[in-house]
Amino acid sequence: MDVFEAIRERRSIRSFRPDPIPEQHVQKILEAACLAPSAGNCQPWEFVLVRHPERKRALADAALGQEFIAEAPLVIVVCANVSRSAWRYGERGKKLYCIQDTAAAVQNILLAAHALGYGACWVGAFLDEEVARVINAPENVRPVAIIPIGKPAERPARPRRLPLSQVCHEEHF
Repeated sequence: MDVFEAIRERRSIRSFRPDPIPEQHVQKILEAACLAPSAGNCQPWEFVLVRHPERKRALADAALGQEFIAEAPLVIVVCANVSRSAWRYGERGKKLYCIQDTAAAVQNILLAAHALGYGACWVGAFLDEEVARVINAPENVRPVAIIPIGKPAERPARPRRLPLSQVCHEEHF
């Protein structure tokens, strides 16, 4: 699939079929995530794969009742290992770079899943401490996104986007 086609056609999917995801596809998605750029090549991402129904239910509850998380056959919790960025960049690495880096990995996950025929959704609305508890995250690891993945059971319309004329500026605002 052409990268521009993947970017243009990808949608946030919130309804999934129960079909399992073959392990080789999971590995391809994770490899794509690990190819994301990162500040100083620190690669602060950590990925927790969740398939157990009770744990997916707990993640859905921690995500303020977003039930579709529990419905997906696979949920990836993308976390930032803040220590990995902080050792090199101090506070800026801890508070900014590790978040930017994991966001790049999340986008790669979304595009790779779409290219393989899966739907996914970037969920950022959740109680950090509760998600960390559900996945038993160490103190230096911060959950950044919950990504449910599976065969789509819906086809959302393309959302409206702001025109470039409203968001692109030459040299200054």
